[in-house]
Amino acid sequence: MRHEAIASTLFIENRARLKSRLPTGSLAVVNANDIPPTNADGTKIPTPNSDLFYLSGIEQEETILVLAPDAFDEKMREILFIREPNAHLKTWEGHKHPKTEAQSISGVKEIRWLTEFPAIFHKLMCELTHVYLNTNEHGRAVIEVETREARFVQQVRTKYPLHEYRRLARLMHELRVVKSAAELALIQRACGITGQGFRRLLRTVRPGTMEFAAEAELAHEFIGHRAHFAYNPIIAAGANACTLHYNQNDQPCRDGDLLLLDVAACYANYQSDLTRTIPVNGRFTPRQRQVYDAVLRSLRAVTKAAVPGKLHKDWQKESEQIVEEELLRLGLLKPREIKRQDPDRPAVKKYFMHGVGHPIGLDVHDVGLLKQPFAPGWVLTVEPGIYIPEEGFAVRLENTVVLTAGSPIDLMADIPIEAEEIEALMQPRLEKISPRR
Repeated sequence: MRHEAIASTLFIENRARLKSRLPTGSLAVVNANDIPPTNADGTKIPTPNSDLFYLSGIEQEETILVLAPDAFDEKMREILFIREPNAHLKTWEGHKHPKTEAQSISGVKEIRWLTEFPAIFHKLMCELTHVYLNTNEHGRAVIEVETREARFVQQVRTKYPLHEYRRLARLMHELRVVKSAAELALIQRACGITGQGFRRLLRTVRPGTMEFAAEAELAHEFIGHRAHFAYNPIIAAGANACTLHYNQNDQPCRDGDLLLLDVAACYANYQSDLTRTIPVNGRFTPRQRQVYDAVLRSLRAVTKAAVPGKLHKDWQKESEQIVEEELLRLGLLKPREIKRQDPDRPAVKKYFMHGVGHPIGLDVHDVGLLKQPFAPGWVLTVEPGIYIPEEGFAVRLENTVVLTAGSPIDLMADIPIEAEEIEALMQPRLEKISPRR
């Protein structure tokens, strides 16, 4: 693993929480993700299955976790199945977990080789009643490629057609949306690495810098801290920032442009999410500063509005009203447009067309039941923006926050965001490059 070892107590406690929600006579199974193919015989580095990692801390391919809290044989109540290491695997693929290491990482006492899975699974299926299988139930998921979990579900339902099957995903969503202290510490570490990357970037961006060169500075900082990009980085100069998911990152940053940076680090599979918008030449124009301050005020108001008991849809509506007021002040919307607007197509959507935030954790768009009210322990992104294609720029600002019984805690509070602070951090570098006369 690239990251530092995580105490197995995190995974032991996570499994205990899941088992407490399972009815008597239950069996739950979670599989590792496939190794994604590229072309010819190529493959990519696998992304750990978030649920498997949450419950075991294991990132190795082909792993299977079985939970059967009421199994007659006590040794069968919690089993981790892993690939058996051998000389051939070591030569071609490198290190694989021995049983002792898998025990240490996961806290699971019963470690078995994958070859033993079919017989043990059959025995448990014959004994137990409620079978919990896992699927991707994220509301925005577009599922076009069959996963290892999907193949397993199909195989099991074909072989055991008379069993009672239940959805594990819903239970996992309820569990994962509320972060423990150990999880918050890992997310905070990812946020800290993100901040270091942003500060590094501020020292390097200037007129003529290519978007990909800015991306490279962030990659250098993240990898140096045992992290990686949490998602495809958006490094968008000028009008490119009006494309929400811009990721070409191949254009020059020109004098007078704003550079929108939606980029953050992932550490130990826990994600962070940050957006900043900076002036390429180190100084905001009066108009850029006017819009920037409007978005910053919105960020603070929207953050304050994220409180336990509120529904996400109501938070979104409040956020749009906050941005609407700013758009009126900026002259981008007129009062008559607000009065005449179609409630299903509010005028604010012309300049602020996306969601104001989402749960984040082991996934950037983390699982969670958004029809349920916010609760302490939820971690959310807060990301208002104003996009003005006709003026050739956009401003988006985003922080990652954790909800508490009181006010939200900003996990990125120490990352520069005030316009004056960003200009001050950029000016020494710019003056060194191009001395004023």
